Amino acid sequence: QVQLEESGGGLVQAGDSLRLSCTASTRSFSDYAVAFFRQAPGREREFVATINWAGEGETTYYADSVKSRFTISRDDNKNTVWLQMDSLKSEDTAVYYCGARRWNVGDYGYWGQGTQVTVSS
Repeated sequence: QVQLEESGGGLVQAGDSLRLSCTASTRSFSDYAVAFFRQAPGREREFVATINWAGEGETTYYADSVKSRFTISRDDNKNTVWLQMDSLKSEDTAVYYCGARRWNVGDYGYWGQGTQVTVSS
């Protein structure tokens, strides 16, 4: 069982930056891909960014809406993934969730409780 905990959300103004953290409780964190998703009120949860496990070179992928503004990174020694969010826009307002999946599993089966990000214009 993997437990995930997000932190770092808050209220900022458009153009500001935030860094979200996702910390996992597993000794085999390097075997997991981790992703951030977000859900705005009245909308479905959407993919934001993902970083693969060490065996896949920690490759990263981003939604078009955040590409060049957000950066995902990880430190397996700290069991932590970060999402650096720059040039925030009001449309980035949402609850952000991190999810994890083991390298040989297709679906994200583990989720954090979410952290609220609010960007005022």
